[in-house]
Amino acid sequence: MFDDGNLVSCAGLVPVMALAERTGLSDLLAQMVHIAAPRIKSGSANPAPKLATLIAGMCAGADCIDDIDVLRSGGMKTLFDAVYAPSTIGTLLREFTFGHARQLESVLAGHLARLCERVDLLPGADVRAFVDIDSLLRPVYGHAKQGASYGHTKIAGKQVLRKGLSPLATTISTDLAAPVIAGMRLRAGKSNSGKGAGRMVAQAIATARAAGITGQMLVRGDSAYGTRAVIGAARRAGAQFSLVLTKNTAVLQKAIDAIPEDGWTPMRYPGAVQDPDTGVWISDAEVAEISYTAFASTKDAITARLIVRRVKDACHRDALFPVWRHHPFFTNSDEPLADADITHRRHAIIETTFADLIDGPLAHMPSGHFGANSAWVLCAAIAHNLLRAAATLAGPAHAVARAATLRRKIVNIAARLTRPQRRPVLHLPTHWPWADAWLALWRNTIERHPPPHCVAA
Repeated sequence: MFDDGNLVSCAGLVPVMALAERTGLSDLLAQMVHIAAPRIKSGSANPAPKLATLIAGMCAGADCIDDIDVLRSGGMKTLFDAVYAPSTIGTLLREFTFGHARQLESVLAGHLARLCERVDLLPGADVRAFVDIDSLLRPVYGHAKQGASYGHTKIAGKQVLRKGLSPLATTISTDLAAPVIAGMRLRAGKSNSGKGAGRMVAQAIATARAAGITGQMLVRGDSAYGTRAVIGAARRAGAQFSLVLTKNTAVLQKAIDAIPEDGWTPMRYPGAVQDPDTGVWISDAEVAEISYTAFASTKDAITARLIVRRVKDACHRDALFPVWRHHPFFTNSDEPLADADITHRRHAIIETTFADLIDGPLAHMPSGHFGANSAWVLCAAIAHNLLRAAATLAGPAHAVARAATLRRKIVNIAARLTRPQRRPVLHLPTHWPWADAWLALWRNTIERHPPPHCVAA
């Protein structure tokens, strides 16, 4: 029977949302999000607690608006005040326009800076940090989605045309830390992948500086972002860049062909074998570099290193002479050749963030309104950063864990709420395998030790 009003389904939300309050999330939402001329007057009232309710639901795994109702079950409304119904939150989201989404984007950047003040979220940022930019295409169905259109995406390594919406995201990471989201913007599915990328990179670098990053920053991206706008934004902000340039037979391929055969260096690659006599790697991958001037016919011409990695084409293994596939990227970093190639290929770390979002809030684009989906995407980014900070406080074993793992071990824990001597106490499952991590998060957010009998339980 579903008749117990003291059971809590997501006890881990208590320390997670306590962390959100201590880093001023509600204050930022109240200060920055204003809907001056709403279509429905009641829909724009109290945006801060409504958006905080949505973010809490996303931390618990909500991937559609109806899932927010989990916060109103059992004893959840006793633990949290100002919990709103999904229909009320949906009404607010439909009031959002592009300008309101920009307000919420400011909340994302400001809250990330406050999280970094309280939590060592980006260790190693005093030495080096990475700003990665990429986009993804989230499929939608039907004719009611505003902005939905056909765009190109890769599935199983093949380019396909798919109807959807395309969020553009920037992340910040270090050699020791998992990526956090610096900015996110929803676009139509047919948008060029590089549209708005220069502005996004400039904002991401500013956000990184506000978050306390003092080391050298490197902007990384694939061929959609090897443009004058992105490179110019990185240089103006004092950051280095490592970007793929779109192949041009007349110019870029000519530079690659100019590399002498003895200029290629074998590198350690999957399947590489080390020569026992010389210590040289015998590999199907080799790297070389050459000086290259990009955008030579424009006022933004820049000369830097063109690093090329070539790999033997698996489709021509029996050819009389090796057939190579070339993968060039343009960079002004001062790393050694092989290290620069490895650093650039680690741009793929942004895909782990996309995987977390797709396995959570971005499993669906829940509304037919483009503005509502824009707000949904930004709230998902705020929830991602909040979960990442909570995981860091829970201990090093969880600092780089997947969001689904954090929800399973830390957030979605059943508990029984009691009030001995009018003091609320949460009784969690006996022998919970990750009790130490949960209590570490509790102590680092609630800022007091739980009662002895609570620890034993």
